[in-house]
This record gives sequence, C-alpha cells and structure tokens, in this order.
Amino acid sequence: MTEMSGRGRFRIVTVAIAMVALMSASMVGLAARAGASPLPRVTGFNFVSMASTPSGNGYWLAASGGKVEAFGDAVFHGDQSKSALNSPIIGIAATHDGNGYWLLGRDGGVFTFGDAQFYGSTGNIVLNNPVVGMAATPDGMGYRFVASDGGVFCYGDAQFYGSTGDKQLNKPVVGMASTASGNGYYLVASDGGIFTFGDAPFQGSKGGARLNKSVVGMSTDPNTGGYWLVAGDGGIFSFNAPFFGSAGNITLNQSIVAMTSTPTGMGYRFVAHDGGIFTYGDAGFFGSGV
Repeated sequence: MTEMSGRGRFRIVTVAIAMVALMSASMVGLAARAGASPLPRVTGFNFVSMASTPSGNGYWLAASGGKVEAFGDAVFHGDQSKSALNSPIIGIAATHDGNGYWLLGRDGGVFTFGDAQFYGSTGNIVLNNPVVGMAATPDGMGYRFVASDGGVFCYGDAQFYGSTGDKQLNKPVVGMASTASGNGYYLVASDGGIFTFGDAPFQGSKGGARLNKSVVGMSTDPNTGGYWLVAGDGGIFSFNAPFFGSAGNITLNQSIVAMTSTPTGMGYRFVAHDGGIFTYGDAGFFGSGV
C-alpha cells in the first residue's frame, strides 16, 4: 500500500475544493438565469422616516432596510428587517389609535403591523417615479402616498383631490401631509414649494428662495392649520405655525430626513439618517436610534 505524502494530499484537497466551487458557481448561474434566485435583502439601519404616537409621548423610527425602533409609549408591532425587500422602505405612518403602523417602500409596497389594515399598494405596478412619502387618514381607514413627480395614490377612504403628476416641477416632491379633516393634503418639494389640494389652505412656501439645504419633509399644526418645513440641515420654516427652534445653526453628524409635530401643536421633532433625534417645544425626547 502506497502512502501519499502530506503535500500530495494537500494538492488533491485543493483540486476538490476548486471543483466544488466551480460547480456551485455554475449552479448559481443557472438558477439566476432561470429566475430562481431569491431577492437580495435590502440591508442597513439608515433611518428614513418617523411617526408620532397619538399622545405625542412616543415615536417610531423606520430605516431603509425595514427596521423599526419604538420609543416612549410607542409599541413595537414588528418590522421587515428580516425579510427580503424589492425596494427600500421610505416611510412609516401610524394608525389613529397608535396600535399599529404601515411601512411604505419606494416602489409603493405597503406592509402592515398591529391593527394597521392593508387597503392597496403600487408594489405590483411600474411607476413613472419612486414613491417618497405617505399620510394616513385621521380615522385610520385609508392612506395616500406621493411619488417624486407629485403623482398621488389613494386607498381605503382616502379621497383623491388632485396631484402634480401632469405638471413640470422645478424640483421633485419629497413628502406630503394630510389636513386634520382628511379631506385634503399638502405636497412639499425639495425647494420648499407647497402644493395644496382639497381643504388644505396655502399658507406660504419657500419656492424660489435660496436655501442652504433642500427641504426634506413637513408637518402640520393642528391648532392653526399652518405647517412647518424642515431642511436637511435641520433648518425650520414656519408658515402660520409657531417657531420653537431648529438645528440650522449647528453642525450635524448626519442630515435630517423627516419630522413630526406633537398633537398639541406646541412642538416638533425631527430625525437624522443616523437616528439622532432633535426635539423642540413640548416634544419630549424618549431615545434615539444612534
């Protein structure tokens, strides 16, 4: 019986490993061509949106990879962080009682948690432009979302009052907000331009003004019917709504991505990409995603 040297055994093992790797690569290639490969999971905890609880004493943060974090009296009802996503998450909206929430994908896919009901989505159709924002109706029986061209999609009891989908915009739409009645909504563009529909009154805008950073979101004042706009540097622009402060004069680690106001209208919060939370007025701080 001939004994093989250690070097010979090493060469055989190396060749065997190479052959297995080659066969595996070929099988993966065949699966991909056959359309059998699973969708890659969208990863990362890059925070993109926030929603307040009905009491204002808590909030949820949503990340692009589907992760949700809850703070204060906000209850965690689940998320998509362990699921494959066709498109990154771009928004979160809470139900009227705070016992659930919706997550919205950039393709208009809707994911429901807690008592949030599914009323429809655009996840199975090809959109002209990506979805950028969402707003639920006050009774929680419907929702709307908006694409960057201002196209508006309505589901459940959310009525359609118009859009900018057929107009040439100076800058893309970056968000939306519902009126207190739910019978109207605002669209906001990155240059601070405001578009109103239904019973949403126009209170002013930053359209045409020179901004240090682009506007990234808005929130409404339940007392005055006015609204706030927030820019990527934390700058706040108030229109028929009180000013409580901003981060526009400080250096941020990450840019701001979204804001919410408190139910009293006497404060607001915003969140940065890294999960940093900035609070003003009667908006309490209950934790951050940092």
